[in-house]
Amino acid sequence: MRVRLVVRTLSELCVTVGTLIVLFVVYVLYWTGVRADSAMNDEIGRLQDAWSTGPVAGRAGEAAAGAPPPPAKARPPGASFAVMYVPRFGAGWAKPVLEGTGPELLKKGLGHYERTARLGATGNFAVAGHRRTHGDPFKDVPRLRPGDAVVLTDGTTWFTYRVDRPPYRTRPDDLGVIDPVPAKAGYRGPGRYLTLTTCEPEWGHSHRLIVWAHLDATSPIADGRPTALSG
Repeated sequence: MRVRLVVRTLSELCVTVGTLIVLFVVYVLYWTGVRADSAMNDEIGRLQDAWSTGPVAGRAGEAAAGAPPPPAKARPPGASFAVMYVPRFGAGWAKPVLEGTGPELLKKGLGHYERTARLGATGNFAVAGHRRTHGDPFKDVPRLRPGDAVVLTDGTTWFTYRVDRPPYRTRPDDLGVIDPVPAKAGYRGPGRYLTLTTCEPEWGHSHRLIVWAHLDATSPIADGRPTALSG
């Protein structure tokens, strides 16, 4: 009887543990993605509403008329300010870019490294994103190839960057990858660069995958979507 009781208890324990593991996997693979996709869509919706009715819309008109842009203001941490499109990832792929790279912030979109250049400015505009979980925004980063477009908009301007080399694998403490002039990308002087960073391997974080690009073209929002997004 005792042996039977022990076996039954262990069996019930294994079933319980197995159920908890399955529920955890469902949470990680599915539920975090659902919540992140909803949060990202909300951020993009708020940005588009602000751009269509707020001060940004007025600045777009001034830029079209040739007026000098107003001086840039510092953004508070967590504020969304741009939307990124990567045609290689699919026609419907669009993610908000927020200021900062904190763990909670990256559940709502991509994060801009605060001490790197502003969008479209001289220097290195560096962005981080999850490879897996929380919407898997950078799941397909390994698919990027030289010449691929990465397009961003701040509500007034389209910025089209072009990837310069295949993804580069490095350690998390290799901070030189987001330098104003990332030497490991082969750049040798000031320019307008973009860096994307994400975890490597796909379900780990022992390394990072890095993608570098240069600013290839800009155009006003009023001129319509850039060629890179028209295909």
